[in-house]
Amino acid sequence: MATLKIVRTIHAPAAVVFDTVADPARFAEAISGVTKLEFLSSTKSGAGERFRQSRLMNGKEMTLDFDIAECVPNQRVRIVNEVHGTKWDSLITLTPSNAFTTLTMRMDTKTRPLVPRLLMPVMLRLFIRKAVEKDFDAVKTCCERSPAS
Repeated sequence: MATLKIVRTIHAPAAVVFDTVADPARFAEAISGVTKLEFLSSTKSGAGERFRQSRLMNGKEMTLDFDIAECVPNQRVRIVNEVHGTKWDSLITLTPSNAFTTLTMRMDTKTRPLVPRLLMPVMLRLFIRKAVEKDFDAVKTCCERSPAS
């Protein structure tokens, strides 16, 4: 198992930050590269919601299915998916204070095939971290521009 942790301090209320990271449509608006978003479940928000997101990554379109496995408003959301034998489990937590919200994401990967399992820590450090940090910087910018901030 390999783990990636990203932390951002966002000058916005927890409700604004939560709505941005827990709602696939708002998240897609905040980040760049999303070309298509479709909902796969009758549940349209919270735990049990399933969606498919297509996105440009390094010039190529990639389509992934996601499940919201856990959702506690203004506190945390867990999003999971599986790609080519690797399970991605991302827990996003919010810690509010008077003037800001600390947004923390812990992404754990569990890989079955041996070669990807050995390469995953390197991939997380070199490629995936950069992409996730870019997304969370975009979330920070979006939330701080929100009228409710």
